[in-house]
Amino acid sequence: MTLHAMTYTPDGVERFDDLGAAVDTDGETWVHADAAESADLRRLRRRFDIHQLAVEDVVREETRPKVEEYDAHTFVLMKTATLSQRADVEFDKEIRTSPVGFFIGEDWLVTLSTTDVDVVEPGTSRWSSHSERVANRGTDFLAYRIMDAIVDDYFHLLDEIEDDIESVEERVLDNPSPDILEELNDVRRDLLAFRKIAWPARETLSYLSRGDIPEVADENEKYFRDVYDHLVQVVDLIETYRDLSSGSRDIYLNSVSQSTNEVMKTLTVVATIFIPLTFVVGVYGMNFDGGAVAMPELGWDYAYPATMLGMVLVTGLMLAHFRRQDWI
Repeated sequence: MTLHAMTYTPDGVERFDDLGAAVDTDGETWVHADAAESADLRRLRRRFDIHQLAVEDVVREETRPKVEEYDAHTFVLMKTATLSQRADVEFDKEIRTSPVGFFIGEDWLVTLSTTDVDVVEPGTSRWSSHSERVANRGTDFLAYRIMDAIVDDYFHLLDEIEDDIESVEERVLDNPSPDILEELNDVRRDLLAFRKIAWPARETLSYLSRGDIPEVADENEKYFRDVYDHLVQVVDLIETYRDLSSGSRDIYLNSVSQSTNEVMKTLTVVATIFIPLTFVVGVYGMNFDGGAVAMPELGWDYAYPATMLGMVLVTGLMLAHFRRQDWI
């Protein structure tokens, strides 16, 4: 487990190795821990009176973004999202999420993640700058900045998905193949997985921006409303991309159906031409001769060339008819 403790004051940011020293220092305290259960985590829970159920929500991968109020703090769960290489399929990617728990107190903020998440890394310069604003506006403003950074990464992910959709659309029109259908299904699956975290995250930010949370100052609600607006755009883009991928899939299915129709049309032309030829061959193949009611053509010297000529004429007439109907 990695534990970062830092205190924001108007004079700057002071980092601490000791958790107690960070809490006892005047200013706005931010503690970040990136790990699961450990002795340090239990000590963190006891120090800030963090409820065990909230910690379990962070640890469980399937928990969706949410907000809950406790006596000593407000708990907010957000999730980062990235497109990562799949382990089982080469050259294929899938959306991977990582939960980040926010425990917002009166003058402190604790963030907890189960993995090392870059956007919440306290060692980066982005969290050391603007210390005066954090010191003056409180840790809820710092929580807003972290949530805003998480949501900004959503747009980067959507840009990657948009590039994938455009690539697939071009290949659908040029050379539709079964591999394209699989790629379209992968894109739709990624969008569905992304929608499952973006939609509840939007509701979470809506709750934070309504003034119902005592740990969120009135003057900071407008910042959370800004993040909420960004999430509305994210959800709208997800729906738009889902429609685009559905349209590409329909184009692919129509192309496959059109190819099948062309094949069936060719087979129909061939079969139709051979129907009268088969009839003629069948009739004269009976070889009835010598009886009272025999086939007179069997004794005719020009019967064979006349039959062949007739068959060629029938074939030519049928080909001319099919060409006139634009079948061939």
